[in-house]
Amino acid sequence: MATRSCSLKNDRDGAHSTVNRELETVNFHIKGSAMSQSMFLLFNHRITTLQKYDATDTLGVCRFLSLPDKLQNLWSQVPPDLPGISNYLVPICAWLEQNAAAGDYILIQGDFGACFLMVNFAFEHGLIPIYSTTDREAIEEHVGDGSVSLTHRFRHRIFRRYGY
Repeated sequence: MATRSCSLKNDRDGAHSTVNRELETVNFHIKGSAMSQSMFLLFNHRITTLQKYDATDTLGVCRFLSLPDKLQNLWSQVPPDLPGISNYLVPICAWLEQNAAAGDYILIQGDFGACFLMVNFAFEHGLIPIYSTTDREAIEEHVGDGSVSLTHRFRHRIFRRYGY
């Protein structure tokens, strides 16, 4: 495997110092290797600035690779009526086989069954499957018409390996 090097620039002014303060509160980190890594993004959201800095600082990640649009749509909309989804995930597995190398990280979150299958795929191919842990906050607002609006906020804490 070739040696990789990189640097992550601020996405906006002051983001790095804010992120560093957030990261100082994290007590547990996955130790990355001395070699820079790639992270493949297999989840339904965009990666946040905080997640990028955490991945860079704690895992040595320098490249973030999202699924191509067609495959992202497959991942984001796993049909709920399919009794089995192994065949459905074949195009995503094929893309990873062509683009990922042993030792790369793969952030896997989404449909429970799809996550299970892709975590197994990752282990079989020498990839490091991880997920993002979060603080969750629910804000309930009573609206004038008698309804209740519920907003959920999620804030990244750490990346955790599957199986640990």
